[in-house]
Amino acid sequence: MTLQETAPHAVYAIDRWGMDLVSVLPNGDLALKNPLAPDAPDVSLPSIIHGLQERGIHSPLLLRVSSFLEQGIRSINDNFADAISRVGYKGQYRGVFPIKVNQQAQVIDRIVEFGRPYSYGLEAGSKPELVIALAHTLAKDALIVCNGVKDAEFIRLAILSRKLGFNTVIVLESPKELETVLEVVAELGQEPLLGVRVKLSNQISGNWAESSGDRSTFGMPTDQLVSVVDRLREANLLHCLKLQHSHLGSQIPDVNDVRRAAGEACRYFIELSREGVPLTHLDLGGGLGVDYTGEKTAAENSINYSVAEYCANVVETVSYALDEAGLDHPTLVTESGRAVVATSSMLIFNVLEATLYDAHSAPEPDADDHHLVADLAAIAEYLSQDRLQECLNDATFYRNELRALFRRGYIDLRQMARSERIYLHLMSKIKQIAPAVGTAPEIDAHLEKLADIYHCNFSLFQSLPDVWAIDQLHPVVPLQKLNETPDRRAVLSDITCDSDGKIDSFILADGVSRSLPVHTLDDTQPYYIGAFFVGAYQETLGDLHNLFGDTNIATIELRDDASFDLLHEQEGDTIAEVLSYVEYDPRDCVAAFRKLIDQAISENRLDAKDRKTLMAAYRDSINGYTYYE
Repeated sequence: MTLQETAPHAVYAIDRWGMDLVSVLPNGDLALKNPLAPDAPDVSLPSIIHGLQERGIHSPLLLRVSSFLEQGIRSINDNFADAISRVGYKGQYRGVFPIKVNQQAQVIDRIVEFGRPYSYGLEAGSKPELVIALAHTLAKDALIVCNGVKDAEFIRLAILSRKLGFNTVIVLESPKELETVLEVVAELGQEPLLGVRVKLSNQISGNWAESSGDRSTFGMPTDQLVSVVDRLREANLLHCLKLQHSHLGSQIPDVNDVRRAAGEACRYFIELSREGVPLTHLDLGGGLGVDYTGEKTAAENSINYSVAEYCANVVETVSYALDEAGLDHPTLVTESGRAVVATSSMLIFNVLEATLYDAHSAPEPDADDHHLVADLAAIAEYLSQDRLQECLNDATFYRNELRALFRRGYIDLRQMARSERIYLHLMSKIKQIAPAVGTAPEIDAHLEKLADIYHCNFSLFQSLPDVWAIDQLHPVVPLQKLNETPDRRAVLSDITCDSDGKIDSFILADGVSRSLPVHTLDDTQPYYIGAFFVGAYQETLGDLHNLFGDTNIATIELRDDASFDLLHEQEGDTIAEVLSYVEYDPRDCVAAFRKLIDQAISENRLDAKDRKTLMAAYRDSINGYTYYE
């Protein structure tokens, strides 16, 4: 066993899921590694937080790391290039980033910038996303792939954009959509660049199985595909059909599913080519997964392959299939989003306070207390490792009986308070003994229910919606004291008024746990926690639960001297801004509040001199951050 494996921070499995992007410094700080400069010193995350605070940027905040995003783009493009070279593939790779995965301007701008040397393009699944794509200067050979349901306006803009030099491909989703395309073509007198989405029968495993196979939302079965080819031939536009699209699936856990789905897509490509369709591009959609847990298994929240293996499987499968059919190798296109951006962002938040489910001391029972109070306290006298289960059973029984007596009015409030404190003290002692024992599952399950609640300054629904909606796992870890053994366990509660607003599943070295090892809070210094790999979907899917808006956002670049440069700052939503999102006019709110004050003064319920103070407090609040300041 190595020193690293026995270090206090080993419990968080950072080395397993960290992808060589994070490390732990000797002082216990979690640090960021620059993948573009491996020899540069790691940069302390707490020091970054402190530096941002000095600039007026406070938690909670979404921290984007520019070098992580650049590495994500480099990785997929370089690995495809390596696989193409090794296999002797005769075509090229032209990746596109699906805007839906992260629509934020700062992210898309940098993807375009970092992707330009690779002729890396964009995928638009809606009119607004196409508008975003067309506002960027892409490389000459980069693609804009238009997916999803399209109306005439969408199609018109896509066709007209070709006049500006964009390689905008309209992917046909249905025969009906083709008819709309033909109408717009007749109107404009300009030929389109077309693709066709083929629905594959292969279904992936995992959480996103329904994104593939016969029940997938988009794409055409074989009979519709044939009718589209015939209709294009009839309209003398078959030569415009250059791209075949198939979505392999989302967050594919098993690399064998990639190979099988790519093989099926090749069969359609071959048959369409034999039908006379002049296909030049094969788009295999998304699916390249992220190993959130670091377990490298074909399971939810993990994958059993690397980016290099994914690329190799795609290139080899297509190469062998097309060689056997005697066809030229097409340009390969993928629409990987999660794998490109997930690692580039992290949510940083501070712990506000804790609700503890144990106590370091206990009161002595009063002489006139019910005898069960004394019986509960007496458990401490025979508490030992070999009687742990017995003591837990007794404590639970006496506590429940005392609660029943209180509900029926047989004991008073102070007796109940003493008994609860005694029980919590016993739990504290049991927690101290249990780790050394090799405890039974029943004891472990009971102790999990006694995990503390650390109340944290964030909204789960705004910043980590997939955790609530689909039980997505993200690595979550304290950002300091990692050189100290955690002495408590906790679930993390957000500041929304909702019982679902909590994180209670955590990636640890020994598997997924219902509580997170944490350190006792120190009133003299803040305690920060980070949720990692949140760059995909979380910003886009967040909602305004309890009207908590977007957090502060900072984009940084890691420097070679263990510091950082602030590239961009976006202030989080004010209360006024979120009110406008839900159809309130902040000015009307101020006016209504002012009217209430004046009415109270008129009715002598309020002194006139308090008017200024009340209005100032209201204005300060409405113009302030939605989160705890």
